Amino acid sequence: MRIYQLLPLFFLILWSCSCAPEKIAEFAFNGMEGFLGEGFLPSEEIRGLGKFESTSVTLSKSTDGDTEESIIFLKLQNGDPQLMADQREQLARNCAELYLRDFENANEYTKITIQFVQTDSYNPENISVEEYTFEVKDF
Repeated sequence: MRIYQLLPLFFLILWSCSCAPEKIAEFAFNGMEGFLGEGFLPSEEIRGLGKFESTSVTLSKSTDGDTEESIIFLKLQNGDPQLMADQREQLARNCAELYLRDFENANEYTKITIQFVQTDSYNPENISVEEYTFEVKDF
């Protein structure tokens, strides 16, 4: 069996015990960062720039013939509208800079895309999405 096939069983066993769930989650995130590289998860500093409610990261590498594309996709959700009202591109650049500074394997990627997602608290079907893409080498 491969390790990824055993992970669900491992988490099921851990969650069935009377351990503190936050310690188990911390262990899992530390293991993920150890596998993907230190700084993979966005820092509280990034979250604080726009007072984002949640953050997520996706890493993508693809090859098309002789061309290889590798992208870090950083999704920042429900930031403070007042902080995000002006200079969104500068905010995106600051988030990208901080993420690339903290992620030890950032040099393995050619681009970073910052996506701002805002949802309407009264009508969750109303969604606003803005994306900014930067070359990693520019930082």
